[in-house]
Amino acid sequence: MDMNEIKEIFFQECEEQLAELESGLLKMNDGDRDPETVNAVFRAVHSIKGGAGAFGLDDLVSFAHVFETTLDCVRSNKLEPTQDVLKVMLRSADVLADLTNAARDGGSVDESRSSGLVKELEALANGQTPAPSAAAAPKPAAKPAAKAAAPKAAPKAEAPAAPPPPTDDSGFQPIPFSFDEFSDEEEPVIVAPTLEVMFKPRRELYSKGNDAALLLRDLSRIGEMSLNCNTDSVPTLDSLDPEEAYFSWKIAITSEKGEEGVRTVFEFAEWDCDLEVKVQEEAAEDAEELPMVPVPFDLSVLDEGVSEADEDSDAGDSTVADAVEAAETATKVVNMAASAAREKKESPAAAAAAAAAAAAQNQASQAVQTIRVDLDRVDRLINLVGELVINQAMLSQSVIENDTNGTSSINMGLEELQQLTREIQDSVMAIRAQPVKPVFQRMSRIVREVADMVGKSIRLVTEGENTEVDKTVIDKLAEPLTHMIRNAVDHGIETPEKRIANGKNPEGTVKLTAKHRSGRIVIELVDDGAGINREKVRQKAIDNDLIPADANLSDEEIDNLIFMPGFSTADKISDISGRGVGMDVVKRSIQALGGRISISSRPGQGSTFTMSLPLTLAVLDGMVVTVAGQTLVVPLTAIVETLQPEAQNIHSFGANQRLISIRNSFCPLVDVGRILNFRSSQANPMDGVALLVESEGGGQRALMVDAIQGQRQVVIKSLEANYTHVPGIAAATILGDGRVALILDVDAVVAASRGQSLKQEMSLAVAG
Repeated sequence: MDMNEIKEIFFQECEEQLAELESGLLKMNDGDRDPETVNAVFRAVHSIKGGAGAFGLDDLVSFAHVFETTLDCVRSNKLEPTQDVLKVMLRSADVLADLTNAARDGGSVDESRSSGLVKELEALANGQTPAPSAAAAPKPAAKPAAKAAAPKAAPKAEAPAAPPPPTDDSGFQPIPFSFDEFSDEEEPVIVAPTLEVMFKPRRELYSKGNDAALLLRDLSRIGEMSLNCNTDSVPTLDSLDPEEAYFSWKIAITSEKGEEGVRTVFEFAEWDCDLEVKVQEEAAEDAEELPMVPVPFDLSVLDEGVSEADEDSDAGDSTVADAVEAAETATKVVNMAASAAREKKESPAAAAAAAAAAAAQNQASQAVQTIRVDLDRVDRLINLVGELVINQAMLSQSVIENDTNGTSSINMGLEELQQLTREIQDSVMAIRAQPVKPVFQRMSRIVREVADMVGKSIRLVTEGENTEVDKTVIDKLAEPLTHMIRNAVDHGIETPEKRIANGKNPEGTVKLTAKHRSGRIVIELVDDGAGINREKVRQKAIDNDLIPADANLSDEEIDNLIFMPGFSTADKISDISGRGVGMDVVKRSIQALGGRISISSRPGQGSTFTMSLPLTLAVLDGMVVTVAGQTLVVPLTAIVETLQPEAQNIHSFGANQRLISIRNSFCPLVDVGRILNFRSSQANPMDGVALLVESEGGGQRALMVDAIQGQRQVVIKSLEANYTHVPGIAAATILGDGRVALILDVDAVVAASRGQSLKQEMSLAVAG
C-alpha cells in the first residue's frame, strides 16, 4: 500500500470523525451533558489532528489544536457549554470540515474566517464568554471585554473543590464518593420482546395473489420464530372448497422490531386476514435479569493454622448452616428484585433510558462489524445478480413451455432456485443500502449558515436518520434537500420580531424526517413559519405570465406554482434566492429519482413538503399486463387492487370520459392503450381488467388493461441510457422469454388522462 492509498484512508476516516463531531455537538446543543458525548467530540478532533500531523497538513493541525484545547476546557468543567459557546464550536466544526476538504482536494479556505474563529476559540479557552446572540437577547448588547468576563469565568474554573491533602508519605489521597451511586442505578438488560401472533387468512387473501407461506417467510426474517398450524377447520374432501382458507397459525416471535415490525410484514394483507398481535407479558417478566444472590463464605478455611480434622468438621457444620442462610437470603433478594423490576417497568423515564442505552449499544456493535469495499465492485456484483435474475426467469420460462409434467423434479428445483435467487438479490441490494444520516447532518450546516445570513434563529430537528435507502438515491438527495432547506429558512420562517409579534417562539424550527412506507422512503420537511402566501404566489405567477389573470386555481394548484421554472417570490435577488431555480431543481431532481413531491401549507402555521422516493433504482416488483398486444409492467407499489369491470358499474361522463363505480364511489377509468396511442379508439371495459392505482396527487384512477400475465420482480434498464425518452414510459426490463417489456410511468399516464400532454418533458424514472 503506497502513501496515496494511506492518505485516502485517512480522509475517509476524517469524514467519519467529522460526522461524529457534528453529531455530538448537536446533542450538546440540545442539552446533552453526558461526559461520554463530550469525550467523543474531543476524540474526533484529536484523531483528525493526529492523522493530519503525520501527513504534514499544518493548517489543519494548527486549527484542530486550538479547537481541541477549547474542547478540553469543556471536558474538564472549566468552560460551560452554553448555547453561545456551542454556536462557536459548530462554526468551528464547519471550518474544520472545510480545511479537511481543502487538504484532500488541494483547495483553500478563507483565512480571515478561520483566523477569526481561532481567536474566538482561544478567548473561550482563556475564560472569556461570547456575547449572547441577537435572537436570544431581548436587546443587542456590545461584546463584553476580557476583564469584565474574567470574573464570570473564574467561579466556573474554581468550582471543583481542591483535593484533600495526602494522609501519608506515599501521597495517598482519599477520594470521597457515595455508595448511593451503586444502589439501583444499573440499567436492566433489555431483551427483544416476545410477541404472540394469531394469523388466519381469509379467502380474499389468496384471490388477490397473496401467499400465506411468503408472509410467514418474511416474518421469520425479522426475528426468531416458532409457529403452530391449526388445521381443525379443514373439512372432509367432498365438502372442501379449493378457494376457501382453512388454515390458521399461532406464532411466537422474538424481534427487536416489536409489534410495528410484525404489522409491517402484513401491511398489504392486513385487510384480508384476521391478525392479532400481543406481547407475551409472562415471557417479558421472566426475561428480567435479577441481581446476584450473595452466599456467605467462611474465610477461616484459608487459614494455614487450622488442622485437617478441624477443617473437615467445621466445613461440614458450616455447609448446612450456610445453605439454610443462603436459601433464606436468596428468597428475600428475589422478592426485592421482582418488586424493584415491577417498579422500574412502570417508570417511563427508566424504560426510555434503558431503551436508549440498548439502542446505543446495538448501534455501536453494528458499527464495529464493517469493511471498506470499492463502490465499483458492489455495482458490478449488483449487475451480475440482475443478469442472474433474468437468466433464471428465462430458464424457468423454457422449462414451463417444454415440460408438461408440473410435478417434475426439474420444476421443483427451479422453484428452489427462484427463492435462492430472490434472497441473493435482496441481500446484494441490502449491501448498497445506507442510512440517510450523512445527508441529514449536512443540512445542519446549511441551516446555520443561511440563518446567520438572514438574521434568523432556527433549529433543525431530524428524525429517522437511520432509515436506509439505496446509495444511488442518497447521492442524489443532497441537491434537492439543500434547495428545500434554503427555501424554508429564507421564505418559510419569519424573523424573530415577527414571530414574537405573532405569539410564536422567536426561534423557528425546521423538522426533517425519514421513514419507510409501502416499499418507498418518505422524507418530510416541516417548518413552523408563516406558510405559503397564496395571494402573493398567484399575483407573482400572473406578473410573470405563467398563468392567465382569470385562471381559477385551487389551493393545491397555487402551491404547486412555486415549482415552475423561473418562479420566485423574493423581492430582490440575493446570494440565497431570487433567481427562480431552487424549487424547479427540486421537482426535476425528485422526478429523476422516480419520486413524487407534494406540498401542504397552512397560513400562519407553516408548510410541509413530502417527498416519496423508491428504495432502489435497480429492481422493481411489478404486475405484468398486456395492452393492445404490448407487454407492460405496472409498479406494484402503485396498485391498490385489481377489478373485473361489469356493465352496470360503467358510466359515461362527458364526450369521451368514463367512470367506474367502486363500493359506492366513482373513479375515472383510464384506457392505457388509448393514452399511449397503442390503439385509435377506446376499448370495451368489460373485455379487460381495471387496476386501481394511487396517483401523484393522492387521488385514485382505474387503469384499464387487456389482461394480467402475472406478478414478478424485474431488473430496471434505463431507456434514456440505451434508447431515448418515451413519454408515459418510466424504464424497461427483460422478461423470462427474452422480450423487452416497458415499465409504465403511472403518474405520467394519470396526468395525461387529466388533459396534460404526454409530449411534455417527463422523467424516465420508475413511478413505483
